Amino acid sequence: MKLKRLIAPLLVGVLAFAIAGCGNSTQTSETPKEIKIGATAGPHAQVAEAVAKEAQKQGINLKVVEFSDYVTPDKALADGDIQLNAYQHVPFMENFNKQNNSNLVAIGKTILMPMGLYSNSIHSAQDVPNGAIVAVPNDPTNGGRGLALLAKAGLITLKDGVGFKATVADITSNPKNLQIQELEAAQLPRSLDDVAVAAIPMNYVQSAGLNVEKQGFFLEPKDEPLAVMILAVRGQDKDNETYKKIAEIYKSEAIKQFIKDTFKGTITSAN
Repeated sequence: MKLKRLIAPLLVGVLAFAIAGCGNSTQTSETPKEIKIGATAGPHAQVAEAVAKEAQKQGINLKVVEFSDYVTPDKALADGDIQLNAYQHVPFMENFNKQNNSNLVAIGKTILMPMGLYSNSIHSAQDVPNGAIVAVPNDPTNGGRGLALLAKAGLITLKDGVGFKATVADITSNPKNLQIQELEAAQLPRSLDDVAVAAIPMNYVQSAGLNVEKQGFFLEPKDEPLAVMILAVRGQDKDNETYKKIAEIYKSEAIKQFIKDTFKGTITSAN
């Protein structure tokens, strides 16, 4: 009987410790008083700063951390140095997850940055003349994206299934005998004086001050995965209520108006 009396409280203590341990292991990380959101310099950071001002009105202390490259913001998020980031599309995030064995997830959309076909003299795909010089980016992701855009515009056809991994070698028909020139993406806006058409990513359209309405004549659709930028968090934080509120702020009329007033149509809200 004495042994039973000694064991009983010991078991209770062990059970209590085990329950406490289980509780801690299933908790998500706590929401810090100062929430950090990573964004690349330029439009993403500008919009994030506007979101931070709106968040302050709701008592949310959101600090924007600027990055100058496309990999570090995801590494910082995966490591927990920041709590959210806003600068990438889903395919880029999924590729990062695959290469780094991480679990970043999207909890909302931010801005829309479609690639488009631009020209100083042509206003529709039908008007592109035979033998025209058409420039596309020379990097693998944007190059394939540019060729896919030409295919969507009906100017060329590509091998089935190549998608955004397409290369010039994947062109199966070119009825107008277009001369495809591969150039660095940053050079494309300046190439418009020398080529008939150029497939240009929106960030370079914006930085070069091109007029989307006057010079652009065929853009990616709004549901194009590579055009839609997202708000990302770690998988364990996808249900965090404060982070969800930040995602909602990106959808707010105040932010939509800020984007409209600031970027004059070159960049639009994805919501």
